[in-house]
Amino acid sequence: MKIISYNVNGIRAALSKGLDQWIADERPDVLCFNETKAQPEQVDAGVFERLGYHVVLNSAERRGYSGVAILSQRPADRVVAGIGDGRYDVEGRVLRADFGDLTIVSVYVPSGSSGDERQAYKMDFLAAFDTYIDQLRIQRPNLIVCGDFNICHKPIDINHPERQEGVSGFLPEERAWLDRFQSKGMEDSFRLFDTRPEQYSWWSYRGGARSRNAGWRIDYHWISSTLRDRVRSASILQSVVHSDHCPVVVEID
Repeated sequence: MKIISYNVNGIRAALSKGLDQWIADERPDVLCFNETKAQPEQVDAGVFERLGYHVVLNSAERRGYSGVAILSQRPADRVVAGIGDGRYDVEGRVLRADFGDLTIVSVYVPSGSSGDERQAYKMDFLAAFDTYIDQLRIQRPNLIVCGDFNICHKPIDINHPERQEGVSGFLPEERAWLDRFQSKGMEDSFRLFDTRPEQYSWWSYRGGARSRNAGWRIDYHWISSTLRDRVRSASILQSVVHSDHCPVVVEID
């Protein structure tokens, strides 16, 4: 099973840049979109259905904002939107899909870059999401938690880490949250296969950051340790350009 997570920074904008043709060529089994920025009626599901995908969306109440989606070549056995907490579910940030013994959770973690209030919201969301995952793993131990976490975990995951101190996305408390997440038996699938520096998944639109590869690795597939022996590969598709992010991939038996 090939699973791709991709922050498209607006699904309609990405489609205008050839997203559908890329999907047709890549043929993932499951495709998790973040930051769809669209209500269900604004997304032409037929575009994806003609490619052979079942489409499920969880949109924010606010139009043109946030939102996640899961496309799959076979229908999920069960789909659940949100984490059961209205403070965060109004922003359409989490979508769960079960396939046999495997559960895929697509998450779009809030950004805290706009100021203290949103940073506090981000940390509160992370605490609530942590509880949600802990509870989910009791019933569904084989988890893949994928998406845009808006956090660089280690200095290797960000350009010039010495310049990023005090910047949202690389704050000590955010990185410590990922440390705790990992300590509970969740593994960063990409780093099981690739320990090289300068492997990024997001670049600012400013200053030619992408051409200079001045990026951040903030998009992940975190897998539960029960799945480690079933993971075959993980990669970042840096040459794919429909967004300021690029897709990240994991392949699993």
